[in-house]
Amino acid sequence: MSGITDFDSLRRAMAENGGQPEGPARNARAEELLVEAERLNIPLAVVEALGHQLKVYNYSSEKDKMFVPFARLLRMWDERPEDFDEYETHSLHWVFKWMSAGMLDQPHIPLASVEKWLGEMERRYRLAGHSERAVRSAEFSVAAHVGDLDRAERAHAAWLAADRDAMADCHACELHGQGWWESERGRDAEAVRLWGPVLDGEFSCAHEPHTVLASSLLPLLRLGRLDEARANHLRGFRLVRSMESMRDAYADHVEFCALTGNEARGLELLAERPAYFTDGGQPRSRLEFMAVVALLMDRLALLGLGDQQVPGPAGRTWTAAALVGHAREEALALAGRFDARNGTSYVSDRARARMARLPLVERLPLGVRGTRPTAAAAPVAAAPAAGRPVAADLGALLAEARRLSDTLQPEAVEAWAAVSRAAEDVELDARDRAEIADHEAMDAGPEGAELFERAAVLYAEAGDPGEALAARTRAAYVRALTGESDTAVATVEGPYDEVLALYAQDGTGVRQTASVLMGRARVLMQRVHAGDGPPPEPVLAAAEAAAREVLALVGGRTQDDVRLASRAAESQAMLAELAALTGDARTGAELFARAAAAFVAAGLPWFAVEYEARLAVLAHQLGDIAEAERALRAALEHGGPHLEAVGRAQLHLQLAEVLGGRGQAEEAAEHALEAAHWADEAGQGPALGAWARHLLGGFLLRQERWAEAAEVLESALPDLSAETHGDGAIVQTQWWLGDCLSELGEHRAAAERRLQAAEIARHWPEQHDHATLAHLAAENLGHAGLPAEADRAYTRAGDLWRAMGNVHGLVRALRARAWLALRAEAGADGTGADKAGTDRARALMTDALRACETALPAADDEEARERLVTELGHTHRQFGDLLARSVVEDSGDESIHGVFEEALSQMAEAVVVFGSLGPRARHSRTGAQLAAGWLEADLGRPADAAARARAVLEAYSADGRSEGAPDGTAGDDETAQARRAEARQLLQVLEEQAAK
Repeated sequence: MSGITDFDSLRRAMAENGGQPEGPARNARAEELLVEAERLNIPLAVVEALGHQLKVYNYSSEKDKMFVPFARLLRMWDERPEDFDEYETHSLHWVFKWMSAGMLDQPHIPLASVEKWLGEMERRYRLAGHSERAVRSAEFSVAAHVGDLDRAERAHAAWLAADRDAMADCHACELHGQGWWESERGRDAEAVRLWGPVLDGEFSCAHEPHTVLASSLLPLLRLGRLDEARANHLRGFRLVRSMESMRDAYADHVEFCALTGNEARGLELLAERPAYFTDGGQPRSRLEFMAVVALLMDRLALLGLGDQQVPGPAGRTWTAAALVGHAREEALALAGRFDARNGTSYVSDRARARMARLPLVERLPLGVRGTRPTAAAAPVAAAPAAGRPVAADLGALLAEARRLSDTLQPEAVEAWAAVSRAAEDVELDARDRAEIADHEAMDAGPEGAELFERAAVLYAEAGDPGEALAARTRAAYVRALTGESDTAVATVEGPYDEVLALYAQDGTGVRQTASVLMGRARVLMQRVHAGDGPPPEPVLAAAEAAAREVLALVGGRTQDDVRLASRAAESQAMLAELAALTGDARTGAELFARAAAAFVAAGLPWFAVEYEARLAVLAHQLGDIAEAERALRAALEHGGPHLEAVGRAQLHLQLAEVLGGRGQAEEAAEHALEAAHWADEAGQGPALGAWARHLLGGFLLRQERWAEAAEVLESALPDLSAETHGDGAIVQTQWWLGDCLSELGEHRAAAERRLQAAEIARHWPEQHDHATLAHLAAENLGHAGLPAEADRAYTRAGDLWRAMGNVHGLVRALRARAWLALRAEAGADGTGADKAGTDRARALMTDALRACETALPAADDEEARERLVTELGHTHRQFGDLLARSVVEDSGDESIHGVFEEALSQMAEAVVVFGSLGPRARHSRTGAQLAAGWLEADLGRPADAAARARAVLEAYSADGRSEGAPDGTAGDDETAQARRAEARQLLQVLEEQAAK
């Protein structure tokens, strides 16, 4: 059985099919429905079925199928126009525009046929009395496509000059076309200005702002408006992701990724739509798609990733190098077909230009997951051949390396590496070899201890016993860092005693002595952190004494010696750390600030980064959020280009959290975005990056940037784990995502997210979040048209609210279930409910009233009592509304009268309850009074109804203030205005009834 038995069932089936996702399945169903329509032997049914088929073809990848049903429709119109009603007549003329665009998209249709069709469209529109606006718009599209720019400009001007009428495209589509042309002509700023009303949501339609968001990406990048480009990509891609017919807009998003250093995301986009490589129903959009595929593959090849496996046409495995050739060939072949049809080279020229575009920004962070593809590291340049004269170069390299070392520059280690490479086959003296080994050790991490020992031997051989002792101390520190704290402490005592003796005999300088003392202090500080619990007092005391000893040695000697200044600053930082460890956060903060300032004063700001960051943590603990913010900003500034990716990510993340806590969501989002980017760069995407995306999504949500937030939060979820981030972070992310999806109207998806979060929260000791999430999910399920599922979720929430003693949550859940019961059992006309639904709804509302009334005597204080009274008033009001709406129109007068009397009783109770709360509940009271007034009018009691309307007018005095409104508060708000208007409307209706 097909289920199509009459015209109404056919229309319901077409409406249902129209709501299905775009694609071949929907198209196939439309074809089946046309067969069913023909069986009904009703001409209008066939017309509507053909129109439905046309629409689903147009919004799919099978656009080439549109021409057959349209030709049949046009023939039917020419033969029997009386078979078309007003709507189908309008639709027939409307889809002329689809045919015009559709012909341009098909290179096998001759240009002469396109021009002939344009003339036919103009003739028929004139006969139907339509403006030429849509015709000139179609002409503009033809001229712009073939590259006849003069004709395109004339048609564009004529299009804008013609009157808008019922055949004109919607404002959103027209603005898209106008802005596109401005961008094509190099006027990007004007294009973005024209698109403004669409981007801001003033105008929209089935495909807007989807296409405007996509078209705006390249102009915004060229204008340097990167934040807007990022936002439009995140918003726009979300809209086109599931729409099969929007391959050209999808291509714009892939191109955006290729031009902003987001090649990895571009590959993800290609992987989501494998059919786009081969769908042939719209050759022009396939040309655009293959052109940007070639562009993206070229980018990968330039990054040295030509051998990387990439998504491509089904049937084989593709590398970037192979796909770039295939995509380029396909794009140019398609372009050639269009040019052969058009008699120009314009389409091919544009395709080549698109494939040759260069990146407009090195890397634009998007906030979503993704790491930049990187090629294998280039081989290190070969060392000079033996016997090659390198002495002069080597001398310069040595001098530069020593200069950088003496001033503690970050580039010193690399400079010494360059010396090492240059000196591979050169005979050096012991001093040179000692310094090379010393700096190799500094760059070797845990493996550096032996290199430091080797450097110590060479320093001694070179006649510098003090530097030899310093190198031995550095070796001990490496061992402390690798877990051998006790051994390191014992080892470092020898160099310490020897250097003090040497220094006392002028056998070494203050620099070398300070280096040994600092090394010993570092070893002792490492022992402070070695245990699992708090360090013993002697350990703390030893570390503090060592730090103070360094300060005593270098005190007064730091002005002209950067190295000594750095020793003094680091000693201050050690004392700060010890103070913080012993619970003296304020002293710790002061000392960290002093250490950071000393490094900056010495011209070594990059060393201040760590201590500004630690100061920020202590300031936050002390409640000095402003100082925490200052310190983090300073750390980022001091680090500059020397910060490693992971450190930069951590600082941006901390600053984002601080700013977010201060309510500065916009700037907090910027720092969370940077944190996510640098975490990905550091390979920390699944840990640090996921947390940054979690925060970024929350900050975007605070700004009501729902689509962007949803993209970011969905990207964060796969990497969030209870072990790393805590299950609270997962619940919060799901919760925020549910909020975003609700705002975007994706209620089923929002419910799924909220229920997933509720499943985690159900295991928590405190059940408030569990109940709230279940309640919110129920709301979504109701909006999604799933009443049974919504009722179950509300029941779950209500049980939780009851168990927690939360009367307000329980009452609201019961009221929501009552409305669901009424609507779920509504009659076919949607105006009433059957007896079972009404009885169930009544029972639930009665339960809600009883819950309020039972809780009132136990209210803890006046505020709690007032909140419960308010809830009671709203429940009476909703009960009255529910009863009034439960009436079925074909019920007898006596039955309707009885239900309205019950509803009026509830409304009257609401008026009394709200009245007991005084001026603060005035709007609620007057709303109930007006509802009661309308019921009394329906019950034939005009005098009582009029009295209620006048009471409302009395409540809102004519001087623009609500009666009883607090001093200095304007009472003439929107609600007051609406109440007065409704009261006057009720009085007018009563007067008109009396006059009849």
